[in-house]
Amino acid sequence: MSEPETSGINPGQPRPVRLRDALLRARIEAADRTGVVVDLRDAEVARLEILNDALDPLFAQVPDRIDLFDRGISQGDTPRLWIDVVAHIMMGRDKRQYRFVQDTRFGRIVLAESHDTAVIVEAVTDYVARRMIEREHAMVVPPEPKEEVAEQPRRRSRVWPFLFGFILGAAALFGVAVIAALRSW
Repeated sequence: MSEPETSGINPGQPRPVRLRDALLRARIEAADRTGVVVDLRDAEVARLEILNDALDPLFAQVPDRIDLFDRGISQGDTPRLWIDVVAHIMMGRDKRQYRFVQDTRFGRIVLAESHDTAVIVEAVTDYVARRMIEREHAMVVPPEPKEEVAEQPRRRSRVWPFLFGFILGAAALFGVAVIAALRSW
């Protein structure tokens, strides 16, 4: 028999154990088997923690100088995985579906919904990219205005229609006054 493959791990070093992942899966399985509300809430938190771990590679790529994102899980009545101040992920009614939402001034909008973590990770990736581009646009210094000499022809072109309208209006008013004076005689 051949020795088991260590997949790149030195035989002298202990293999890293993902006990946290195993505990999360065990909580989810326990909640799936029982109908207790506390277990369902624990399952929600566990699923959000799994998604949070899946988002680690994405947020590792965000430069340190960009402080738009404040990721973390809030464990209130409705557990949420916050991406930033206005966007978060919560579990759907069935407690198995991820729901990525954004709060806007017009109300809450659903950005993505899925049972699959990969779909939500993709949606969060797109959201993060859009927010970073918005930040870049907000940080751009507007170009300096052109010299005053270039602006003068534009002002003249706006003055001529005004003067023409003023002269035409004055002539019409004078004509009406003349006709009224002739009729009164």
